[in-house]
Amino acid sequence: MTHISRGAGGRSRHDRVMKMPLLLLAALAMVLAGCSAPRDLVWERVVPAGDCRCADGSEFTFWERRADPTKVVFFLNGGGVCWDAKSCAFTGDHGESEFYDWSVQGSEPENRNGMFDVTRSDNPFADHSFLYVSPCTGDAHLGNASQKYSPELTVEHRGYVNGTAALSYIAEHYPNATQVVVVGKTAGSIAAPLYGGLVADRLPKAKVTVFGAQSGAWPNNPDFNAGILDARWGAYDTMPDWAVKGLTAQDWGVPRFWTQAGLHNPGLVLARFDFAFDPHAASEVTQWMDGNPPNLLAVITGNEAAIEAAGVRLHSYTAPGDDHGLFEFDKFYEIEVNGVRFVDWLDALITNEPPDDVRCDRCSSS
Repeated sequence: MTHISRGAGGRSRHDRVMKMPLLLLAALAMVLAGCSAPRDLVWERVVPAGDCRCADGSEFTFWERRADPTKVVFFLNGGGVCWDAKSCAFTGDHGESEFYDWSVQGSEPENRNGMFDVTRSDNPFADHSFLYVSPCTGDAHLGNASQKYSPELTVEHRGYVNGTAALSYIAEHYPNATQVVVVGKTAGSIAAPLYGGLVADRLPKAKVTVFGAQSGAWPNNPDFNAGILDARWGAYDTMPDWAVKGLTAQDWGVPRFWTQAGLHNPGLVLARFDFAFDPHAASEVTQWMDGNPPNLLAVITGNEAAIEAAGVRLHSYTAPGDDHGLFEFDKFYEIEVNGVRFVDWLDALITNEPPDDVRCDRCSSS
């Protein structure tokens, strides 16, 4: 059974119903005064049904902002990854180590800037409902395995179990959605195209857009594919047939997620964003990349070329420099490349015909 509870700083659904007459009167007064009613960003904590858990075996939850039921953002947060006793250790405070988040302690989305500033008229998502899914399993929302890394450390890599439970919640509570945008942040964007395909399977009447930010440089390396995605996280055997069709575990790398999703459902709108030389975007996997340091822009460009050579259209926006972070910052509205403001490009992507690709001419920050 799925449970919904009041989050810190939020209000229960019961409270909102009881106060609705007063809110309507206040809104009417503002309209009569020539003002528009204020928008609010209220989150409710959802405990999903099923065998969900975090890396340490603790309870998994996600967060919901209920607004327009026909337009939904499925937000896959970042949160780091791990695959051995050192990186997966339950160290640090509040369920967060230097490598990854191993519980959902303190995971409530408290930010009110960037795409979460629903008071801005130029925010493409101001009236959308949100499901905010933070990882707590170290596997980029992909895993379904229990790994014993040492006699004292057993890690539950159950990101796929958790993520698909949240996806089932969308299908149940937003059955009439006409627009679903799967947004992936950093490590959360790795699995975004796979979840896009799953959303389209469950809500076939909805327009599904996948927007992944800052994982364009993750490589398609056979050793990483077989050793981490498959052997450590158990992702390869967990996926639906279409996600791995025609590929061995060694072949099934992160760039192929986009290919498999696009070939499975050509109606998906697939897009990515990257800073050209963000040193943090692929820092976990540089050991599986060529060069020391690797040429990140070259990897991003090569990955996109391979995806499109396979017959899948991948829309892209590449900004200059080595910045990091996008969705929770004012730069969400400030980035402009070749005269194209990023937020306008994103708005066109989800509402109209997808825009042309945008790529920096001079991509170096120096």
